[in-house]
Amino acid sequence: MKRIDGGICAVEGVRAAGARRGKYGVALIAASGPAAGVFTKNRIRAAPLEVTSDSLLASGGHLEGVIANSGCANAYTGPRGVEDARWMAGLLAGDLGVGADRIGVASTGVIGRYLDRDILAGLFNEARERLRSEPEASEEAAKAIMTTDTRVKEIAVEHAGFRVAGITKGAGMIEPNMATMLAFLYTDARVSPEALREALLDAADESFNMLIVDGDTSTNDIVLLTATGKVEADVGDFREALSYVCVELAKMMARDGEGATKLAEMVVTGALGGEDARLVAKTVMRSSLVKTALFGCDPNWGRIVAAAGRSGAEVDPEKITLSISAAGGDEVFLVRDGKIVDGVLAEAEEAMRAEELLITLDLGLGGGRGRAFGCDLSYDYVKINADYTT
Repeated sequence: MKRIDGGICAVEGVRAAGARRGKYGVALIAASGPAAGVFTKNRIRAAPLEVTSDSLLASGGHLEGVIANSGCANAYTGPRGVEDARWMAGLLAGDLGVGADRIGVASTGVIGRYLDRDILAGLFNEARERLRSEPEASEEAAKAIMTTDTRVKEIAVEHAGFRVAGITKGAGMIEPNMATMLAFLYTDARVSPEALREALLDAADESFNMLIVDGDTSTNDIVLLTATGKVEADVGDFREALSYVCVELAKMMARDGEGATKLAEMVVTGALGGEDARLVAKTVMRSSLVKTALFGCDPNWGRIVAAAGRSGAEVDPEKITLSISAAGGDEVFLVRDGKIVDGVLAEAEEAMRAEELLITLDLGLGGGRGRAFGCDLSYDYVKINADYTT
């Protein structure tokens, strides 16, 4: 997999732009082709998601563009919120000369507040003048949708002659079901709508759906994938590239979790099945006790074992093997085949000082494997969220 510059604008047929004013931002992306989306499973679902899912159905799974805003989630806003989301779609649709049902809409920010149309219209007019395919346009769009994010999250890869790229935002309220915050993916591969949707569902399932920052599922989680269809591509190759892009974006979000000081990857092997492995991995990464231990570089490995035991998956304490390592470093084994390894805590503590950690838990029961991505839980997470609206 070859990483390249340019973000989503590295994909032929994609133009982007963004504008920002204080906490408010508007991102525009123009790209025509078959599209698929995955959405939050939170039963309080933001108005833009309702509008976008309806549009994907009405258009037969085709998008001409995406408009997204930060500063207001437009969630729990009733009929007015739906009208505001449709109004947003109409802005970009009018500019591109297409029907509003060909535009995806997304929002992020504070829940329970109405959109300020005057502010958004001004930002839209500013961004629309700069729709372009230059590399900096991708970063501009990514910056426009940031809230508590501290860094731009974008990636582009070239594989087997085609390209796949994406931008995303997300730092808090992340434990998604079928998406994560806002993510916009593009490819120039020619892929059927059915294959596109299947590939996105599988890629999201092993990446965004295995990402945990704080255990909260947002009302606004959305991932949209559009294929401009400029290059013939093998479906298997496409799925491989899309999976890689989604996993890398998920890691970027974990690394930039609110108040986070380190990225943690939790790999579970030897489970009875894949679902058991995923369940254990997510339970460990969701644990506040594990997260605080990671922050403090405290090799309190009992918290990991305890989380695995309460996950609901089949676990035999006499068969567990547990190790921790700095990414790319040597493993420090804390438990082997159910037996405590003595004299390694200082070494484990040193490994935990790294900015990227790998925790490996072998259950010794079967061939099931899964992994989750997360971060530590620091003092700053509380500070950021204690005064989020004030």
